[in-house]
Amino acid sequence: MAYNKSELVSKIAQKSNLTKSQAEAAVDAFKDVLIESLKEGEGIKLTGVLSATRVKRSARTGRNPRTGETIDIPSRYGVKLTAGTELKRAVSEE
Repeated sequence: MAYNKSELVSKIAQKSNLTKSQAEAAVDAFKDVLIESLKEGEGIKLTGVLSATRVKRSARTGRNPRTGETIDIPSRYGVKLTAGTELKRAVSEE
């Protein structure tokens, strides 16, 4: 199941005995820290859980799927997310 923000806030509030407004503040703070870190070219690592790094994608040639026309795609930055060992282990145990 995928969670939207309000569902995630509710789950965090329930598991941590925080109010929903406190849990939402924590989610927002985490999002802000993650964005700041990635904008500064740094990454963030929650050991065993998740790693997020900023990566630069090179300019390349692509194809418009509707028309088949060749297009130039400019270089830009993206985010690479990697699951940590604890997260991988938890998911594979099911």
